[in-house]
Amino acid sequence: CVPSARRLPAASMSVVEHVREMASAGLHSNVRLLSGLLLTMSGNNPELFSPSQKYQLLVYHADSLFHDKEYRNAVSKYTMALQQKKALSKTSKVRPSTGNAASTPQTQCLPSEIEVKYKMAECYTMLKQDKDAIAILDGIPSRQRTPKINMMLANLYKKAGQERSSVTSYREVLRQCPLALDAILGLLSLSVKGAEVASMTINIIQSIPNLDWLSVWIKAYAFVHTGDNTRAINTICLADLYFRAGDNKNSILKFEQAQMLDPYLIKGMDVYGYLLAREGRLEDVENLGCRLFNISDQHAEPWVVSGCHSFYSKRYSRALYLGAKAIQLNSNSVQALLLKGAALRNMGRVQEAIIHFREAIRLAPCRLDCYEGLIECYLASNSIREAMVMANNVYKTLGANAQTLTLLATVCLEDPVTQEKAKTLLDKALTQRPDYIKAVVKKAELLSREQKYEDGIALLRNALANQSDCVLHRILGDFLVAVNEYQEAMDQYSIALSLDPNDQKSLEGMQKMEKEESPTDATQEEDVDDMEGSGEEGDLEGSDSEAAQWADQEQWFGMQ
Repeated sequence: CVPSARRLPAASMSVVEHVREMASAGLHSNVRLLSGLLLTMSGNNPELFSPSQKYQLLVYHADSLFHDKEYRNAVSKYTMALQQKKALSKTSKVRPSTGNAASTPQTQCLPSEIEVKYKMAECYTMLKQDKDAIAILDGIPSRQRTPKINMMLANLYKKAGQERSSVTSYREVLRQCPLALDAILGLLSLSVKGAEVASMTINIIQSIPNLDWLSVWIKAYAFVHTGDNTRAINTICLADLYFRAGDNKNSILKFEQAQMLDPYLIKGMDVYGYLLAREGRLEDVENLGCRLFNISDQHAEPWVVSGCHSFYSKRYSRALYLGAKAIQLNSNSVQALLLKGAALRNMGRVQEAIIHFREAIRLAPCRLDCYEGLIECYLASNSIREAMVMANNVYKTLGANAQTLTLLATVCLEDPVTQEKAKTLLDKALTQRPDYIKAVVKKAELLSREQKYEDGIALLRNALANQSDCVLHRILGDFLVAVNEYQEAMDQYSIALSLDPNDQKSLEGMQKMEKEESPTDATQEEDVDDMEGSGEEGDLEGSDSEAAQWADQEQWFGMQ
């Protein structure tokens, strides 16, 4: 609607113009009531409003329904509005112009038919009816498509697997808006070369001062989407890039810095929460979840963070519910899919978990953790052949880096025939990155099988020289026990528990050592032994097991 230079006095405005004014003022509930009444009156008396007035009332009423999230009802009213507009267009073609100046402002103020179709597409996406959304937007001639229409089409095409159409739409967005960064990421994710994407923005970058950094940003994400995370980090340091490269310590550090700079930051906080949970910092995860919920509960991130807290507290049913809720809010949330997939896997519902991990891979084909989840499902169901095929594909697709080498070695360790190959792969991984924890853990596992404890101790000490990790300290404790270095083993278990108080294996290692005291000490503590024999400790252990079982069987809002 094109506003007039001078606002009409209220007394001279028609009732439809009053509805329009209220709509412009954001008085949606008022618009809904008044437009609803007027449409009912129009149904009883078709001559009450002109075709153009009825079209306006239908659009404004639909907009108010959209605001109230009544998407099906809104689509119905938008459809009626478009039918009315079509009839109005035919009438205006047949009826010659009378030259009446009074009709000009009314014609100028008619809601845009293109905007109505865009709103319909928004309704369809909220209803998960992507095909209908694509159909309605496809019906808009290319020259009439605004940047937001092209952006929505690009995302819908990408989701539907129509990559060529998606690339075309993203390019059109950049032609109209060269600094549309999400469109740039969209093109890079569809394997469009970084140099080609950069060429679409070069003119605007050169014409605006202090915008040189954008070329570096595009270059970094071009490396990300080709799986070259190391070169991406060398180009620009971002928390997400460290995470993709498997450098969790630096990733957490960068997320903490980002959070300090912007206390209301939500994007990426689901990954941050996941990393904190893996580190055993469950109290920090809980605090992060509460902070995010205070910012907004309409994003997937706070639900994922809370789900990570539940998952690493072994409350898998609750984690499943929270992951499902996150997916409802954002079906493209990779972290939500991974959370739900992991919860399903740990609840024994492996086939359902596989579906979620495959969807995560479709959305983020360069994220190794998506493949790791799927391979863990294959191994859990003894599908070693499928796991090997997937690991080899990842190795070929993402290249021979420490992460892919370790992933392939992990699968090789499951088959006695490929033990030597696993050893070779792990050695290559550790040559590239001696501090890569997953590679160190798997190499230690291999050395433990071969009972090469001294070699394992040397490996773990070297890995812990420049970092501290709960799992590495615990495994070092296990190796020290094997060579009768009990006091240092106890120290390592203590360090592990200080890093993650919930690490059950470290606690079990420490308790086992305490029970294996010398006979002299056992005699001196006869009273204590009598208490242990009374079964009190067994009762406590039984209660923990029962509590864990109860947590696993929680039913959240009917989730099975």
